[in-house]
Amino acid sequence: MKRILFIPIIALLFSSCELNELPKASATEEDIFGTENGLKNYSNSFYRDITSRSDAFKGDAMADYAAVNSLNDFMVKGAYSAEISTGWSWTALRNINQMIVKCTSPQLSDAVKNNYIGIARFFRAWFYYDKVVRFGDVPWVDHPLTVDETDILHAPRDSRELVMKRIMEDLDFAYANITGDGGDGTLINKWTALGLKTRVALFEGTFRKYHQLNLATTPADFFKMAADAGKILMETGPYSVYVANDLKLSQRQLFVSNQPVKQEVMFGLAFSKDQALMNDANWWWTSATYGPRLSLVRPFINSILNLDGTPYTDRPNYQTEEFYEECQNRDYRLAQLIRTPGYKRGGEAAPPNFASYTYTGYQPIKYTLDDPYYDNGAYNINAVPLMRYAEILLNYAEAKQELGQLNLTDWTKTIGALRARAGITSGNNSLPTKVDNYLKNTFFPDVNDPVLLEIRRERQVELALEGFRFNDLKRWKMGSSMANLAWTGIYVPALEKLMDLDHDGKPDVIFYDGSKSASSITAPSGVAKVAIGGGSKNFQTMTTDNHLEWYKAVPRSWEDKQYLYPVPATAIVKNPNLAQNPGWTK
Repeated sequence: MKRILFIPIIALLFSSCELNELPKASATEEDIFGTENGLKNYSNSFYRDITSRSDAFKGDAMADYAAVNSLNDFMVKGAYSAEISTGWSWTALRNINQMIVKCTSPQLSDAVKNNYIGIARFFRAWFYYDKVVRFGDVPWVDHPLTVDETDILHAPRDSRELVMKRIMEDLDFAYANITGDGGDGTLINKWTALGLKTRVALFEGTFRKYHQLNLATTPADFFKMAADAGKILMETGPYSVYVANDLKLSQRQLFVSNQPVKQEVMFGLAFSKDQALMNDANWWWTSATYGPRLSLVRPFINSILNLDGTPYTDRPNYQTEEFYEECQNRDYRLAQLIRTPGYKRGGEAAPPNFASYTYTGYQPIKYTLDDPYYDNGAYNINAVPLMRYAEILLNYAEAKQELGQLNLTDWTKTIGALRARAGITSGNNSLPTKVDNYLKNTFFPDVNDPVLLEIRRERQVELALEGFRFNDLKRWKMGSSMANLAWTGIYVPALEKLMDLDHDGKPDVIFYDGSKSASSITAPSGVAKVAIGGGSKNFQTMTTDNHLEWYKAVPRSWEDKQYLYPVPATAIVKNPNLAQNPGWTK
């Protein structure tokens, strides 16, 4: 009797397999593919290949608006190469194709078989989407390979056009055939497939448009796919924008609840202390040493609207407002994204922690629980969304506007609905007519359409820290922002001045000339002392207009070649016909 590997084993043992590696023996085909329970168990293993549970909340660790304690090699000129490139792993694909090909038992109904084939094709689409985003052209393989298939193992990469066509076919099949309802929100369903279609089609349409790719399927074709899928999901799907009793808490509840909030979260990861499945979100987001000490930067914070719907940068004194003032009367998402005045942890006031975390003053809280108990290990049990209905609204709005078809009804149901949830009181039911010059000049200098600008603003605010930013910049051909966006922070009126960041009557931080010793600076106990400059190893400096600045001395680099990662050199050694991505050959 022929035997094949049961997938959970291979997922653990061969996480970096190449196209010419074969599965090992374990369970029989009848055990796995001959029963619905076997198919269910096999398909459950696919979920671990989408993202590591421990990495799901780290997606924006490399982004233009994220100041961190050290630069990723990818952003340092000459530091990244094909010799250290990763991601050319095909284990998950082989496992998925195994299920698609082997799911043929006459003992099972067509509906059952097509449901599980649909699940497998969903995961194949997600797998290939990630590969195209990372590498561009990749080999398309739709069956489990054997060692005798040297024509495929040594073939060149297939065209982007072919691979994207197959991805869309997979997602259409998944939508038409998956029958489950998603359970507790941690399983995919037909709507998740439709949602992924909006994500993939929008990415591909904008990438082809802004990178001027001359391929058979046009950007408009993909925008229509994204809009059509979004329309179906919005009109007939079971999801809506989640609104809690208090608008000031609505969005963050999606990230700190123990179970996915199914009203809006279409697919998420859940954790359980009883099952010893926990994540380390608090540790990563609060530690001085474990995580990257990621701090959001002032240009991004400036892009978050006032509550009345006007740009924050329309305030006459916005450049010299201190932290407390700049946080007042803002879009409620600001206080759900970073520590703002009034935020508490363990019942105590918790202003931005300059003693051991933030470089800019904008310290994220989106994924962290407010009890400090969770800060020193993998103790978190809050669920992590991987797809939200909010994203679908944003995908739909952007696709429609790229087609020149977004109308007032579309705006109200998408951008307007998200802004209403954020407490914004004006502009939710009217299309923008004026370009915000700060937003345009800082982030999108080539965009003159006020509607498209506002859609992009809404996307970067609503989806902040959810892992979309780098890919968004790539598809808009705005990678230069990775190198050029200023990593600046709060306004500091003067050095050696005690600052009470949250106005609770207790000073929190004092900034001083780094050429002096900390011991020479007088401050009450518990006040963070932060040196500004004074040495080549001190990357905390200040701009000429008195805003904190981080890491200016180490330039970030961006070249056009970075819109794609290099194919790992080891893969090309095994198959010289792969060829390297432009700009990455020595």
